[in-house]
Amino acid sequence: MRSAFVIFAVLTLSACPPDQKAKQDPNVVATVNGEVIARVEFERLLAREAQAMEGSAPRTPEQVEPFKQALLETLIERALLLQAARSANLTVTTEEVDRRVLALSSEYPAGTFDEALNSSGTSRAAHTRSTREQLTIEKLLAQEVLSRVAVSEEAIRRYYDEHAEDFMEPEQVHAQQIVVKGLDEAKRVQQQLWQGKKFPDLARRYSLSPDARVGGDLGFFPRGTMPPAFDEVVFKLNVGGTSEVVSTEYGFHLFRVVEKKPARKRELDEVRSVIEQKLLTGLRAEAQKTYVEGLRAKATISLNNETLLLVSGRTTPAQGVEP
Repeated sequence: MRSAFVIFAVLTLSACPPDQKAKQDPNVVATVNGEVIARVEFERLLAREAQAMEGSAPRTPEQVEPFKQALLETLIERALLLQAARSANLTVTTEEVDRRVLALSSEYPAGTFDEALNSSGTSRAAHTRSTREQLTIEKLLAQEVLSRVAVSEEAIRRYYDEHAEDFMEPEQVHAQQIVVKGLDEAKRVQQQLWQGKKFPDLARRYSLSPDARVGGDLGFFPRGTMPPAFDEVVFKLNVGGTSEVVSTEYGFHLFRVVEKKPARKRELDEVRSVIEQKLLTGLRAEAQKTYVEGLRAKATISLNNETLLLVSGRTTPAQGVEP
């Protein structure tokens, strides 16, 4: 599973009672069931996120605030999910982590993966830790959420009936063409067609178009995918019919229609898997949202709003590369 289908739940920020403020650690932005979210880590991730989204231009506190709230949501949810995974005794192996890291690093040119990590302020060790956590969350969601979600046949059929326009295929035509430079040459080719020469053979011999090597075959296409002059001719021809010489900006053409497909609604069996995946994605997202909300309802979450107000989202030399 390439991604964890993570859905951010809505967090209502509330100030701590006055008698708690003095006890809050200024190095902590929040605690989740007693586990801290450290300010230094929060600052580093916020700076990276804000820079990725807006470049290096200076940002006002108001501009940083949406990034700050979104990151706080992410870290709180991540902490809740990792705690739930530990409670369920879920772990991932070193081999699983190595496979995921290798798969990602293979997408980069040789020797550039570590450079990319460093430029984002992440060390290889930190990336490996993050990968382990992500895989753990994926395993938790697969066991506790995704495995319990299924799409019924009734739901598939209902979607198919209610979204008929999504499954309509327009009229299509299968055509061949011969393109030459001059009108006289086009008429000479036309004469050879009248004499019984095969259209693909003449296309291979005379046509200037790249499709000449396949006998001028354009395949099937609906209206609107070819130049308007093409549509104007081929959709009016009968199957087996050959056009008169047609002049376009590309040269002088002769068209032949091989086959036509009328507009139709695709059968349910043809689109069943597409519908099922679409519905499954929605159900999984909703189920995950409900699952996370359940974790939040039972959790003790404390926010250090005074420290959060001081977080700027600006990169400082002390933040450096995550160890």
